[in-house]
Amino acid sequence: MNILIIGGAGYIGSHMLKQLSKAGNQVVVLDNLSTGFRELACYGQLVVGDLADTPLLERLFCEHQFDAVMHFAACSLVGESVNDPGKYYRNNVSNTLNLLDVMVRHHVRHFIFSSTAATFGEPEYTPIDEAHPQAPINPYGASKLMVERALQDYATAYGLNSVSLRYFNACGADPEGEIGECHDPETHLIPLILQAASGRRESITVFGRDYPTEDGTCIRDYIHIEDLCSAHALALQALVSGEKSGALGFNLGNGLGYSVQAVIDAVKEVVLQDGCHLIIEEGQRRVGDPAKLVADASRAKQELGWLPEYADLTTIIQHAWAWEKKLAKM
Repeated sequence: MNILIIGGAGYIGSHMLKQLSKAGNQVVVLDNLSTGFRELACYGQLVVGDLADTPLLERLFCEHQFDAVMHFAACSLVGESVNDPGKYYRNNVSNTLNLLDVMVRHHVRHFIFSSTAATFGEPEYTPIDEAHPQAPINPYGASKLMVERALQDYATAYGLNSVSLRYFNACGADPEGEIGECHDPETHLIPLILQAASGRRESITVFGRDYPTEDGTCIRDYIHIEDLCSAHALALQALVSGEKSGALGFNLGNGLGYSVQAVIDAVKEVVLQDGCHLIIEEGQRRVGDPAKLVADASRAKQELGWLPEYADLTTIIQHAWAWEKKLAKM
């Protein structure tokens, strides 16, 4: 297929780019490089540009005759979305609608949308399935939910078929070590701990040890980046084959919750083999941090045939550590 990846120079998009290219697809990447890295988009054709640039989009769709579009180019920092909601509604909502309108004009009917567990807000129960109420508590989650709702209307009015995939905690790196996670600033737990182990960060802070969990620290669901991308590929196949239509949504996670302390302990076991150690600091709870967030991904498994290959936490950390050592030049 001929596929356009929006945000293909970012963490998730670059791994999707490699997976699709290795499978024999022709892939074009559109990325404004505001948070992405040119060197991560090492497969396919990179076009530097923005979704707000309608003439550029029109040109790309005329030149390439795309079969499908995958969209990973959202602003995604919860705290920033609270402080600057306009940025999130412009980029995550308005720019996405701009893209969808161009797709409709060019009769491209297959769309995979990178959504988030943040659309659910404070969990009413766990594990969280697709029936859980969507009530986001920040502009980031709200912006993603707005697009999900728009996709339902675009399916009805224009026949644009889509799958929204709601991630919990994407993590890990390319098992071959070619690409991996790069964020500035970094906000994700596993790379933060690994940066402390490699010396690129002085320490790691545990925010609260008084949660109603076994060890008192928050529990989260970690899904390997390769497994995340395989779910996207299966969703695309389901749309293109005609097996699925309309606007669908699936939750993606391992269904296995690991506490912050459990992740720290697993990292210690991996990095000790390289003679590295961690400095742990204690902090207060952060506002808005639920005690437990775990996905029920049974629907994706049943309807898409998805099965995580790298569910083991140690394997996830080993792949991420190999990438971190590369960044730290160890």
